[in-house]
Amino acid sequence: MRTHCSPFLRVIHRCARRLTLLRLTLLLFAAGTPVAACAVGVVPAVGVVPAPAASIDATGSFQVAASTPIVVPHGDPGARAAADRLADLLSSVNGLRLRIRDTGARAPEAAIVIGRRSGLPAEGYQLEVSSARITLTATTDTGLFYGAETLGQLVPLHGDHRLAATRIQDAPTYAWRGLMLDSARHFQRPEFVKRLIDVMALLKLNVLHWHLTDDQGWRLQIRRYPKLTSIGAFRVPAGRAAQDDVDPSTHAPRLYGGFYSQAEVREIVAYAALRHVLIVPEIEMPGHASAAIAAYPELGTVPVGAVPSDWGIYDHVLNVSEPTCEFLEDVLAEVIELFPGPYVHLGGDEVATREWEESPAARARAAALGLSSVAELPHYLIQRMGRFLASHGRRLIGWDEIISPGLDTQSIVLSWRGLDGAASAARRGNDTVLSPWPTLYFDFMQSDAEDEPTGRVKTVTLHDVYGFDPLPSGLNPDQAKHVLGLQANVWTEHIRTEERAWHATLPRAAAVAEVGWTPTPRRDYGDFLLRLESLLPRLRALQIPYADSAFAVRLRQVADTPQPGPGGDSTARGPIGAPPAPVGVELYTESGNGEIHYTLDGSPPTTASPLYQKRIEAHEPLTITAASFASGEPLAAARPYVLDAQSARRRASTQLELCSTGLPLALEVDSPVTDVRPIVRLDLFDPCWIWRGIDLSKSRTLAVAVGPVPFNYQLGADIKKVRVGDARSPAGELEIRVDGCAGEPAETVPLETVPLAGAARLGLTTLRAQLPVKPGAHDVCFRFSRRTLDPLWAIDSVTIQE
Repeated sequence: MRTHCSPFLRVIHRCARRLTLLRLTLLLFAAGTPVAACAVGVVPAVGVVPAPAASIDATGSFQVAASTPIVVPHGDPGARAAADRLADLLSSVNGLRLRIRDTGARAPEAAIVIGRRSGLPAEGYQLEVSSARITLTATTDTGLFYGAETLGQLVPLHGDHRLAATRIQDAPTYAWRGLMLDSARHFQRPEFVKRLIDVMALLKLNVLHWHLTDDQGWRLQIRRYPKLTSIGAFRVPAGRAAQDDVDPSTHAPRLYGGFYSQAEVREIVAYAALRHVLIVPEIEMPGHASAAIAAYPELGTVPVGAVPSDWGIYDHVLNVSEPTCEFLEDVLAEVIELFPGPYVHLGGDEVATREWEESPAARARAAALGLSSVAELPHYLIQRMGRFLASHGRRLIGWDEIISPGLDTQSIVLSWRGLDGAASAARRGNDTVLSPWPTLYFDFMQSDAEDEPTGRVKTVTLHDVYGFDPLPSGLNPDQAKHVLGLQANVWTEHIRTEERAWHATLPRAAAVAEVGWTPTPRRDYGDFLLRLESLLPRLRALQIPYADSAFAVRLRQVADTPQPGPGGDSTARGPIGAPPAPVGVELYTESGNGEIHYTLDGSPPTTASPLYQKRIEAHEPLTITAASFASGEPLAAARPYVLDAQSARRRASTQLELCSTGLPLALEVDSPVTDVRPIVRLDLFDPCWIWRGIDLSKSRTLAVAVGPVPFNYQLGADIKKVRVGDARSPAGELEIRVDGCAGEPAETVPLETVPLAGAARLGLTTLRAQLPVKPGAHDVCFRFSRRTLDPLWAIDSVTIQE
């Protein structure tokens, strides 16, 4: 973890990098070396994300004003599109409304001139800012568009919009720079997809992999098979709250979901094309197909019933009969019609074979096809559909499980199970894209802060993503050419809302963009953070939410003799109940960037508030509200911290230590659909928490807020790891142990005390327990016993009552 930098050191850091770059790049230009092709170990000083391949500072500056025209060549629609994009950015972000002039004559001075230049890479451009004008040139429409994106970031947000003179020669390192959006688990509105495409364009991300079908939903309208959306696009969510939410028109639980009409898809595809984003649709097969089988049961090996709401890997698979293969070809024919790009993703991952193994028809089908076993049916199906796509001028993409004998070398492998799949694909001559779990899986949390939303509790930080190298080791130059690039995956099992999807995606997507665009020797995480400080206010101006986790101010309380805290990022107080002692309060950000300003009266901090420079000596009670700033702009929302006797006696589940980390998740408590749903952290295999260092020298009463969490997980063989069946009573108990989680509980609170009828079962309920009196400080363990898997019970908070 980086330490907080003083403002003086930050200035030195910026200046040193600019001077180093200037000296080195001047030498390159003087020697006549093409700067864009040089892998020099310096970092661009230009405040753009992703960092350009090469840049050199010059003398002077250019002021962009309302009177500055954007000049494009007559009869050049690509240049006009780039000008329109630039004008839109400057209007939305900077408040500048520039006019566009179409001219075939000499461009005027003091203008932004967009034109053509031969010999630049397909996505490359050259941008020159001088005292007289700004000139943007490229060979292709895409190059002009990306040059406009860079120029849009260069224009200062405030002041006189003056740009320092510079020359940028730029092109990407990798051709595939992507994001995957999972719309199957939770449906996002078309407007959200368009805004995501806008942000991708800003970051020069060029592939949107659209996960449109899975077990929990089929989101794409197929004219020939209307039940795929009339039935397959909707489900009843898991949990008692969803069962109680009855639709008055049907007198049945309200359905949840949605789908994209073909008209909406065409509109989104056209919208993306204008922003040079290619959409790659994914139609999952032969696994992850429950929604399709629910719509058309004849496609399955065994009946599915309604569209399911569990997460995980189902046994349900397509039956791979001839009619089913013809069905898939019909579907793909309409997919090809809707998505004109060269690629279609067919999934091919996590295929369970149990249903086939138990099916005489499946075994007979495998034998008739000359296969050695039903385990080869996925490869047969994927390769057959690949040939169908090839006959229509499309290339198959699949997850790395598709690698098998007979796979056409034109097929592309998306490697998610580490780097080995990509290396194997490249060695056999297949193009490949890196998307490994967990580093590029954005359903993992990006910090261990207590205010993170739902998701996988393991953290994948901004720094983790930035440090990813898409090129597997051990490949020779010919094999390395098959590595097309990288993409991050926004899986949405635990990302129910669009706001949380933004939180998961940004700013980590900016790190993906830089890894994919900027040459490796020119990348530097410290410099990236400084440039990100300029990007974040632009996202706010565009009303794009983002996670501020890396820049949020966090607090740790350090006593003269530190005691172990309850886990996570909480304070390091001494034993609960001990006499209060003076403590020091330290403020920091995960990134180490930003000036921290704070207040002690509960008011929101500004740049005029006290600047944090060293540890604050404090006595409780104390309220500290702090935020980080750069160039006068906030980098993160202010966080309040209340330190008093009451907060010392309370721990949320986010502050308690999990007893084990088999499958730690942050989930929502099952609550009435109109209520805010509390978020709790638990280990799915063993719901158990520890509060360390409670002073038990006198009588303590605990108030434990608990709530039910739906157990909607298909875990396969891992279901054996889930602790269940150990309850003493029908509903189970909250067990409280002292000094470890083994042995007999010191206190057992039956869950029969929780009302089990109607809505009273939902949300949070407070249980009370008495702790034994024992000398000194002790660790207290909380765990639930239960007879059945569903529901889970989870702790929201524990409060010690005197």
